[in-house]
Amino acid sequence: MEATGASRVSLLLVLAVAAAICLAGCATAQQASGVVATYNLNLYNPEQNNWDLGAAGAFCATWDSDMPLAWRRQYGWTAFGGPAGAHGEASCGRCLLVTNTATGTQAVARVVDQCYNGGLDLDAAVFSEIDTDGGGAASGKLVVDYEFVDC
Repeated sequence: MEATGASRVSLLLVLAVAAAICLAGCATAQQASGVVATYNLNLYNPEQNNWDLGAAGAFCATWDSDMPLAWRRQYGWTAFGGPAGAHGEASCGRCLLVTNTATGTQAVARVVDQCYNGGLDLDAAVFSEIDTDGGGAASGKLVVDYEFVDC
């Protein structure tokens, strides 16, 4: 009987360690480094589209188009296809803290769409905000780090 009790304790310890490793992995899965961010002048120009997700043809319009105007205007917009974090509907409405790796400049952007480039497609205003050295405008892309943050 004692061996069975000891085995149970050992099994519980192994499960606790496995759960801690999983939680640590899940937390790190909410951020990524060295991701390419591009910008879209036409589609992701929230002001030009009156902050209307449906008019912009954004994937997340299905779930978020009825959000109050203040919510839609609170942050710039991005399409998300990054290597880490929830994708599709699960990422809609969430916010990313995006950091230009060349300058350290940061901005928060709200996920309103999905993309398949493995990175981010920022609205032009957010892209310009973090492109403080002009390197992104010159090349059409920035290398960024991102992490999901509370909105």
